[in-house]
Order: sequence, then C-alpha cells, then structure tokens
Amino acid sequence: MSAANGPDRFDPYEEEPDGTGPADRPWIPTPRSSVEDTGRPLPDVTAAEPAVLEHHVLKSLLGAWALAACAPEEAAAVEIHLGECGACAEEALRLRDAVGLLHAEESLDLDPLLRSRVLEGCLTRRPARIPVPGWATPYDSETARLDALLQDIGDGEWHAPVRLRWYEGAEQVGKKTTVAGVIAHLTSVDGLVARALGLEDPAPSLLDPTARTKAYWQASYFPPTRAVRAPWREQSHSVIRTVSFAGSDQGGAGGSGQLPVSYGNFELALRDAMIDRAFECWIHAGDIADAVDYPYEAPPPRHLNRMIDLAARLLPGSLAARRRHGLAAPARELVGAGRPGRSLRLEVEGAGGGEWLIALDSPAAVGSDEREVAHVALDGVEFCRLAAGHVLPEEAAAGQVGDREAIQDVLSATAGLSRL
Repeated sequence: MSAANGPDRFDPYEEEPDGTGPADRPWIPTPRSSVEDTGRPLPDVTAAEPAVLEHHVLKSLLGAWALAACAPEEAAAVEIHLGECGACAEEALRLRDAVGLLHAEESLDLDPLLRSRVLEGCLTRRPARIPVPGWATPYDSETARLDALLQDIGDGEWHAPVRLRWYEGAEQVGKKTTVAGVIAHLTSVDGLVARALGLEDPAPSLLDPTARTKAYWQASYFPPTRAVRAPWREQSHSVIRTVSFAGSDQGGAGGSGQLPVSYGNFELALRDAMIDRAFECWIHAGDIADAVDYPYEAPPPRHLNRMIDLAARLLPGSLAARRRHGLAAPARELVGAGRPGRSLRLEVEGAGGGEWLIALDSPAAVGSDEREVAHVALDGVEFCRLAAGHVLPEEAAAGQVGDREAIQDVLSATAGLSRL
C-alpha cells in the first residue's frame, strides 16, 4: 500500500466505526477569496442602506470587511461604525494590512526581456532617427547585458578569479585573471574595431589581440579594479554610435559594414568583426558569471544564429591554417575557387541553429550536397562553447556520421577559432 493510502492518512470518504459517513459530519467551508481577486465587479456600496447592527456583530464583521467579502449593507454599517469607534478602527486597519500579506510574493528581479520589449514598443510608435545596423545589434545587446551584470556585483567580486580558456594547436590552454582583468581584455581587443572606425585605441601600437591584452594588463601599476568598467562601456557606446551614424547597409561593396578590421594576421569585414566582438562579450560574460555565481542566459536566437553563421563561414580558413601547420589531414581533392568540393554538413540544433556545408579541402571551394562525406550535429550553445575553446573537440557532444577523419578535423578547426 502506498503512503498516500496508509493507515495514518485521513480519508474523507471513509465511514466512521459508528457507521456515519461524510454527509453526517460537520462541513467546514474553504476560505473565501476576496472579490477584488476574482475579476468580478465590486458591489455598489454607495447605494446600499446601512444595516442596523449591534457593536459585537459589527466587530465580528471586521475580518470579512477587510477581505471585501461583506454584503453591501453590512459594509456600509461597518464603515459608519469605524468612524465612531476607535478600537474597531484600529483593528480594521491591522486586518487590512494583514490582507496585503496574503498575496503571493513577486520577484524583484526585472524580466530579462523587458529592455527589448520596451525598445520594440517604442520603435513601433516612432522609428529610430538613426537606427543601429542589424549586424551591430548583437554587440549592442551583449555589451548591455554584460554591463547590467557588472552593475549588479559588489566591489570585492571584481577581484574574483577567472580562468580564460582557449585552444592552441592540439590542446586547451588558459590564463588566470580577475573579473576586472576580463573587462580590460575586452577593452583592448574591442579597440581594434574602434581603431578601424577612427576612434581612440587603447593600444595603438599593436594589432595582435593577445599582445594587446598583455600590454594593457602590464600597463597597470596595480591589478585592474572596477574602474575599468567606465572606459570599456564608453568605448562600446562610441563604437555603436559611430557605426549607426555611418549608416546601415545590405553588405554592398561600398557599405560601412565592409570596412576591413585588422586582427594582425587576418582581417574581418566590420559587419563580421561586430559579430565576433558580440560573441567574445557573451563568452567572457559567462566566464564572469561563473566566477561570481550569477545566472546568465545565452543570446537571443536571432543573435546566436549570426554568431554560429560567422563561425561556420570561418571554418574552411581555420581548417586550411591547421593543415599548413600539420594539425589536420592533407587535402584529398583540390578544386578551383568557387567549384564544389568534398563537404561536411554541419547541423546546429536548437534556437538559432541551422545547417551549413563546410568545404573540406580548400577554403575557396564551395560546399556541395552531392559531395557530402560526413554529417555532424551539435547543440547551438555547445557549438559556440567549442568555438570559444571551452570544450575540447573530443568532448563535444555530437552526432557523427561519415568520414571520421573529416569530422575530427572540423571539430578541431572549430576549437581552433578560439584565442585569448
């Protein structure tokens, strides 16, 4: 017999030893809910004639009156009495305060989607005079989310230890820093975009992201503190303002989104560099959130899709670079630029996912359905963690079918996209 029907549990339908059943027992009514909570119209107490009741009856009605559960004539009589009897008025006030405590507590935390809903509501009424380009909105969103996290932590948490991780060669490496050190790192690398836009660059003599970060850290006589937040936030605002004033474009050759941003040994178009910086901001915000035990969600699906798409488009180049260093299998079938070649189908599941055909033998080749030799399926967030170097290729939870060598090379090339 289950515990629910055990001998110690009361059964309302069980007969007593004397033969009486539930119908013979006194019935205890359930608590009455306030009429204010039912959605029904309140009674018109102004039109009701007050009932003539004795003091002890009026006093017994105070609880029902506090719950707005009195008949109209009773409520009118109670309210007249409260103006004449100080003791009952004091008791009525205490009961009214107690009624407020009966309502369920509500969270004081703001809905994380509140900002986007407010902006959407405002823009449907009056479009922005200078809109943010679509390719810059993920960066705008992720910097705002990280800034909200930073404003919510205490002074001591800025020194919480954080381990930055990325993938070099065939292994994962890391660097210990603090929350403030992470923001200093973001400031130094975001400066590459600021530099391309003609804005002030915090490390003007360097292009390599790793070298810039180390120089920025070493330039401080003391470990970075929360003082790094203001320069980082002002820089992100300046970048967003500048790309917005430059005007939106659809990716044409002359558009502002095609402005080259140099990372030292490679370049990205501005529209891709902004997605790259949004991705880094989200990943490092997650590192900070883990360090200070703060809940942090993935980006919205439309932004996550842009990040995954950029990583997928960079994979052929990453694979070719690893092949030049002897870290991937040699190309099997070289084809001319723009020609279909051997391909791996990358299926990213979940919100923001999709399918991409990755050219395996040449970065200039085109992915082809007919030349597909392998198929890999990963969750969207898991794929991004792999691209950030937070997950090792052999540990990535993936569905794999086809050429095992090609699959391993592509997973390793995905991790190879990561850097400090």
